[in-house]
Amino acid sequence: MHNLQQIKNIMREAYGPQGWWPIDGKYDPGFKDRKKSPNEQFEIAVGAILTQNTAWTNVEKSLRALKDAKILSPSAILNVNTEHLAAIIRSSGYHNQKARKLKELAKSDLTSPTREHLLEIWGIGPETADSILLYAYNHPTFVIDTYTKRIISRLGIIKKQQKDITYDELQELFHNQLPGDHRLFNEYHALLVQHAKQRCRTTPRCTDCPLKKQCDRALNQSTSQHTK
Repeated sequence: MHNLQQIKNIMREAYGPQGWWPIDGKYDPGFKDRKKSPNEQFEIAVGAILTQNTAWTNVEKSLRALKDAKILSPSAILNVNTEHLAAIIRSSGYHNQKARKLKELAKSDLTSPTREHLLEIWGIGPETADSILLYAYNHPTFVIDTYTKRIISRLGIIKKQQKDITYDELQELFHNQLPGDHRLFNEYHALLVQHAKQRCRTTPRCTDCPLKKQCDRALNQSTSQHTK
């Protein structure tokens, strides 16, 4: 049986502390340990929406553009023209939809949001809601994204095809097997993203993978090669 804590420890040894969420483009290893300011919370929520279906490098460009235009706040986003807002965040893709999503976000009370409240906001699904709760508000909720699904499926932790794994199934797995600590969930998810970028890509780099001995896919490939 796979040990989720052991997998996290192996990735931590390989990649070091991650310092998520990046604020103002900077990664801080102490980020997960402290309370976030309202401005930081809003920046994280905006980033969680902008990162839908795009790479973080594109989001960073949009966040910088929003800051340079002095509209990275609820009041400023509500006051700016939607078309102008969309043009500013163009680098993050789907900019017209995301501009509307940011408008809906800016209308909402984000003082102490619940998951149910966030899911009621147009354009926010489970992954985005959980990202906001975990990274902005230190709620112990594990974020499930494409990278997590890919890695957990390849490791063989869930015996299903990747396309058949549901968000709730994977989240329940992490919630049941790990202590409910937002710092642990923060670092674990960040490490999964790093591992997916470095090794467990769409076409994986298994040769030097730190999780090679824990990975069913790698072990099966090795066995297949030896039997040929």
